[in-house]
Amino acid sequence: MYGDPIQLLAAAVWFILPAYVANATPVVLGGGRPIDGGRLFIDGRPIFGPGKTIRGFISGIAAGFILGILQGLATGQLSLYSALGFLLALGALMGDLLGSFIKRRANLKRGSPAPILDQLGFVVLALVFASPVLVPTWEVVLTILIITPPIHLATNFIGHKLKLKDRPY
Repeated sequence: MYGDPIQLLAAAVWFILPAYVANATPVVLGGGRPIDGGRLFIDGRPIFGPGKTIRGFISGIAAGFILGILQGLATGQLSLYSALGFLLALGALMGDLLGSFIKRRANLKRGSPAPILDQLGFVVLALVFASPVLVPTWEVVLTILIITPPIHLATNFIGHKLKLKDRPY
C-alpha cells in the first residue's frame, strides 16, 4: 500500500499527530487544579497526582481536536479528521491518566520513569479510542509503535532544555 518507507512514516505521523499534540500540550498549558482534586485512592496514595490537571486535560483535548479540524480542512475530510482529532486526543490523555494511576499504585513518584508505559501508554489508548472511526493499516500502527518512544524521549528532552519539564525523560 505504501510505496516507500517515507510515505509510511508520513502516514503514521499524520494519523497520530493529534495524539502527540494532545499529550504535549499540558506541559505548556497545564497547571492549576488537579483532576483528582488531591484525593487519595484506597491505598492512601494520590489517584493521579498533582501533575494531572483539569486545565492540562482540557487544553490537550482542545489542541488535538483543533489539529484534527485543520487536518480535515487540508484534506477535504472535515468530519472524519475532526472526529479522529478529538478521539485521538481524548485517548492519549486517558492513556496518560491511566499511566499515572498505575505509577501511583506502584508507588512511583511524579516524574519517575516507567519505560514503555510512559512512551506507549498514551498512544495505545489513542489508537483504541480512534478505532470506532478509523483503524489504520497494521503497517501504520506498527510504525507508530516504533517511532513513538524515540519521539517521546526527544520531545521530553527538548521540554527539559526549555525548562518546561523537571526531568529530561
